Amino acid sequence: MTTQTASIDVAPELLEAISSFPTTREIMHCGTAFQVSPFEIYAICPVCTRRIKVRSFSANPELEDVFDRVFEWLEKPGALELMSRRQSQLADD
Repeated sequence: MTTQTASIDVAPELLEAISSFPTTREIMHCGTAFQVSPFEIYAICPVCTRRIKVRSFSANPELEDVFDRVFEWLEKPGALELMSRRQSQLADD
């Protein structure tokens, strides 16, 4: 069975944003800076131990939403192997 994917235009700015996406997000709370995953929705302040929202959810999609869709795709059967194979190819380049 062959399936075709829809052809969509991907802006070069999106690719650059993904390439430069940080692996941590710095949060300031209670006068203290601490780091969390950029995908966390909530974090616990190490000073006051309050749970604070660190990622917004709005009607406007954000770059984190692109990653979320890719993470969901990776849950499909065989997707992790495809990712691993591609990572090896990229490492060889």
